Amino acid sequence: MAIFHAILAGGTLRDRLVASAGGVIGIGLTGALALALLHPVGLSPWLVAPMGAAAVLVFAVPASPLAQPWPVIGGNTISAFVGVTAAKLIPDVALAAGVAVGGAILIMSLCRCLHPPGGAAALTAVVGGPVVLSTGYWFAVVPVGLNAVLLTLAAVAFHRFSGHSYPHRPPPVVQHGAPDREDVDRALEDLSETYDIDREDLTFLVQRAVHHAAVRRAAPQQRRPR
Repeated sequence: MAIFHAILAGGTLRDRLVASAGGVIGIGLTGALALALLHPVGLSPWLVAPMGAAAVLVFAVPASPLAQPWPVIGGNTISAFVGVTAAKLIPDVALAAGVAVGGAILIMSLCRCLHPPGGAAALTAVVGGPVVLSTGYWFAVVPVGLNAVLLTLAAVAFHRFSGHSYPHRPPPVVQHGAPDREDVDRALEDLSETYDIDREDLTFLVQRAVHHAAVRRAAPQQRRPR
């Protein structure tokens, strides 16, 4: 559709419709199962807001390194632990909120599970109100950890039928004569930026672009009369 212009490279209208369906199914199943497990024992809340942000990643950009199972589960759970710790140790709520989010970014990075919704999980642990604060460290386990596990399982099941691999497996890089991973790593060092794409995927993308550029340049020569 002409009115649809994807912000993300490679995104199509079909992919966004599939992602929307994934969000409905993923959050619906996560909420229903968490409610069934936690409500009978009187645990509340049973579903936390960061799962909505996590769903955007796992269903809309399932190839993103930030959307893989370990970042979803580890990032949310670890960040919630950091947030609870900040809330317990720092009386000033505003300062505790900042320390929680900043600390979550650091710990997630060190644990190789950077996940943007983790910042929201850490923040929720500080400003979530009396119910969350009274739960203490259990908040990081249930509902946050439980929600993250259920959402990840729903994403694995959903993407078996979506046409996307999840957990994502980069395609093999086999083309010779084109830039390889070492070249890509050096280019990334030159740019000093962080991109939301796996190195193998980026290498494969660059190689395919080089291939298609070669085909395009060769096409006029092939059409010349002999």
